[in-house]
Amino acid sequence: MDAHLKETRVDGGLVYDGNFLKVHKDRIKLPNGAETSREYFRHPGAVVIIPVLDDGTVLLERQFRYPNDRVFIELPAGKIDKGEDPLASAIRELQEETGYTATEWDFITTIHNAIAYSDEHLDIYLARGLEKGEQKLDEGEFLDVFTASLDELLEMVRTGQISDVKTIIGIFWLDKLRSGNWKLD
Repeated sequence: MDAHLKETRVDGGLVYDGNFLKVHKDRIKLPNGAETSREYFRHPGAVVIIPVLDDGTVLLERQFRYPNDRVFIELPAGKIDKGEDPLASAIRELQEETGYTATEWDFITTIHNAIAYSDEHLDIYLARGLEKGEQKLDEGEFLDVFTASLDELLEMVRTGQISDVKTIIGIFWLDKLRSGNWKLD
């Protein structure tokens, strides 16, 4: 159906092999037969957690992000380790970053946040039945945990206080679920 849009790899490969990101540069053939190059990141994938407390508030984080030189408000999230099940990754990341565990987990959706230059995908989960425990932050990881109502979060998105795309999408999903416009499968 979409074959007329397909780009085909001619050659290329890895140009940078980092601990976290792998940068590739490939020569490709375009649908019209011309050739060009594509540079892109390989990423192992990540999970995003929407942790909702029994009172309906949402658990969030404030974390400094070096590339943008500022603190961002985010939903808990993290990289999927090699060979790790995404749900297991979500369970691990929630506990490591916030100290909380959850008794109810629902898969929401998968998003692709940088389709022009990365194969990264993020699996979003809703976590409920939260119980507070002890954070187990990774070495070199510093963040603050706080709660906010969904209405407060929507206002933070509207005013630009929240600009992280995975968090915005998670908040919008939660709003659609709360209104009854969308249901979990």
